[in-house]
Amino acid sequence: MKFFSHQLAYLGELAQLTWQFLRELFKGKTDWSEVKNQCQTIGLLSLPIGVFSLLFVGFVFTLQFGLAMQTFGAAFYIGHLTSLSVIRELGPAFTALVVGGRIGAGMAAEIGSMQVTEQIDAIRALGSSPFQKLLIPRVLAATLMLPLIAVIASFVGILGGMFIAWLEFKVTFLAFYESSLKAVSFNDFWSGFFKPFFFGFCAAIIGCHQGFNCQQGTVGVGKATTQAVVNVSLMVVFLDFLLTRLFATIFPH
Repeated sequence: MKFFSHQLAYLGELAQLTWQFLRELFKGKTDWSEVKNQCQTIGLLSLPIGVFSLLFVGFVFTLQFGLAMQTFGAAFYIGHLTSLSVIRELGPAFTALVVGGRIGAGMAAEIGSMQVTEQIDAIRALGSSPFQKLLIPRVLAATLMLPLIAVIASFVGILGGMFIAWLEFKVTFLAFYESSLKAVSFNDFWSGFFKPFFFGFCAAIIGCHQGFNCQQGTVGVGKATTQAVVNVSLMVVFLDFLLTRLFATIFPH
């Protein structure tokens, strides 16, 4: 019982921080230069991680699909399954797990370090809002950049699958491409594209929450960073299920 009450309290704290974000955002005092800096930090530095992750995800899933389908003489459907899986599920989910974990951990460590060194108290003492200075730029940047990273990473993952299909199963690039076009619809693309907006927003909220509530000392920063990675990962898998069910209702096949 204590565990569930603790989790409910944690969700309530996240909801309060989300409300604080919305309040500060609509005051119209956003520092867009800091948002730009955070977009560069989150986007450019996270892009290689997301791209390489999805490249090997494309390798592995194409190989597994191909080995299973080859036994039924249906290797020419590899492009169909790989592209649909990457665009709808694997691209957004794996990108959010890898990049979202990095985003959450980075924000928790950075803000947590400011918390234990009393820099956040100094911001308040100067009459500024730490949420305006720290929360809004990071949440906006993560929400905007994660979908772009997911799209690029998914494209690379499909290219990786195309290469393995040609190398292992002699499926030509043209056959893979044509099979992918027949499989992936406009609704599939939008389903995979919109999920990372939610993943990025929640990952940033969780990371910032852990930072603002960091305990004193370097041990507290380490615990906050670790907890941010764990909570972001749990959030991604849980939210992915809810969004998949929602989009299946909105965009039925």
